[in-house]
Amino acid sequence: MTTQAADNRTIRLPAASVRPIVTGEDWLRRGLLLLITGFLLVGVLLPLVPLVVRSLSDQNGQFVGLENYVRYFTSPGLASSFVNSMTVATLTTLLAVGLAFGYAWSITRTCMPAKGFFRAMALLPLFVPPLAIAIGLVYLFGNKGLVTTGFFGFFEQTLGVPLAFNINLYGMNGIILGELLYCFPQAFLILTVAAALADARLYEASIALNASALRTFWTVTLPGMRYGLISAIFVCFTLAFTDFGVPKVVGGNFNVLATDIYKQVIGQQNFVMGATISIVLLVPTVIAFVIDRIAQRRQVAVLTSRSVPLRPRPHRVIDTLALAYCSLIAAAILIIAGTVVFASLVDVWPYKLNLTLRHFDFRNVGGGGWGAYINSLWMSFYTALFGVIIVFIGAYIIEKSRTWPGLRHFAYFLSMVSVALPGLVIGLAYIFFFNPKSWTILGVALPNPFAFVYGTMAILVLSNIVHFYTVSFMTGTTALKQIDGEFESVSASLRVPFYRTFARITLPLSLPAVAEIAMYLFVNAMVTVSAVIFLYSPQIRLASVAIVNMDDAGDTAAAAAMSVLVIAACLVVRMLYTVIVHQLNRRTQAWRLP
Repeated sequence: MTTQAADNRTIRLPAASVRPIVTGEDWLRRGLLLLITGFLLVGVLLPLVPLVVRSLSDQNGQFVGLENYVRYFTSPGLASSFVNSMTVATLTTLLAVGLAFGYAWSITRTCMPAKGFFRAMALLPLFVPPLAIAIGLVYLFGNKGLVTTGFFGFFEQTLGVPLAFNINLYGMNGIILGELLYCFPQAFLILTVAAALADARLYEASIALNASALRTFWTVTLPGMRYGLISAIFVCFTLAFTDFGVPKVVGGNFNVLATDIYKQVIGQQNFVMGATISIVLLVPTVIAFVIDRIAQRRQVAVLTSRSVPLRPRPHRVIDTLALAYCSLIAAAILIIAGTVVFASLVDVWPYKLNLTLRHFDFRNVGGGGWGAYINSLWMSFYTALFGVIIVFIGAYIIEKSRTWPGLRHFAYFLSMVSVALPGLVIGLAYIFFFNPKSWTILGVALPNPFAFVYGTMAILVLSNIVHFYTVSFMTGTTALKQIDGEFESVSASLRVPFYRTFARITLPLSLPAVAEIAMYLFVNAMVTVSAVIFLYSPQIRLASVAIVNMDDAGDTAAAAAMSVLVIAACLVVRMLYTVIVHQLNRRTQAWRLP
């Protein structure tokens, strides 16, 4: 430390030792950060340790190194599943991203009519369990399906033309069709955002330079959407590679990794090979996640303060083609969803097509019936309730707090990496982590403090929160980034506690995002099966698992009926979300409304 004397000489003074004052608010922030980090450690990272250890051990728990992996890849039946999964995921990704790109471009870049309707149709599969999608395909393209039989010979009898098509549903064809419908809305959501962010000045420059429409597409449109395309490819590949529901119903003899894990664990009680396949399933998804994160770091702003929003201009030919394209895709989605509803109401398919509600009486079928449906509603409610609290507080502490930067970055990493964990991997890892009464570490037995969670509703809720944590976390951080940091700065200067600022300013402004997180968690908890198929107990059966059990038992109509109930619950929650967000915007964000 220096000062200037009167005769212009510099006098060096001893530096004062100044320590930052740690207030009670700072300790509260640190406590919340520790709680969130602890939750992510227990929910995301620590359960993977026994999974990896089990994959490197034999049935007696003795370390065998990579022997299980060698046995897996040298077994022709098992090794082919890896190739099958890669093939299905790659083809599904290409088809889903390609179709979603055209659909998103049509809605955002043309003046076609009924955009709201087509947007809703694109999102409809989000509320349909993957198993229900597969069931709809069975009733359309199965051995006794509508399309396979030419609508039971109707066209041949009336028009003299069979119009019957057999697409060989059971196998790769059926899996790709089901995964395509499952992945399409995810890709559409990402690409719609990417397509909406366009600078009209680039297109005006292209017109001024007399560039053709094709050249403009390759030099302006695609580069502007490239990061959205990368994210869509990553999401679709991960979903198709790890999905269990569709291959379970229409896979036939075409095995994939997800069904192999299920067969090893449930069918053969071979947890060692199940753990090995889980690690094999996990590696490609982690690689895809890393590639996506690297691409996102290189992303630059598409819209700047000088940008001019692109507003599509009417063009009769293009608008008509866009309308026809979207109509075909929306019709396909409606037909498959409508077929599930129709199948749940038909007496005996395909012999007695009179309508009945008897399939909604689940007393004579397995799976848990109405009790399983009620359990799923409660599980989804708890997932939404506790999930939105954990996710939003975690997003707030990581985004708005400046305490312990190293720990915040670690918590952020855990928040993002959970998206790369397949549901089956989470479920199997939770068995190894939560089920034992004690852990043996270096020959010492330690009591498991989390063993009480296993077999309860809590572990189902935890697995769902972790499974869908990343998307919810990104929604929360995006909403928080839109709130200027000056609010916290001014509050701190006025000595207003941060929790009061959070309650009076941050939370009210973020309520629409909070509602969206809750809706997202509820819907996904209702429709998912992979994250809970290994964790439910006989006392707590679930609707999505009941669909699997009914289909296994041959009660396909009852499975369709349960699927309809799940879809109905998700649509009701979606409508409630729309009404709630509209009211929240009117009360807390009226300044944004026109």
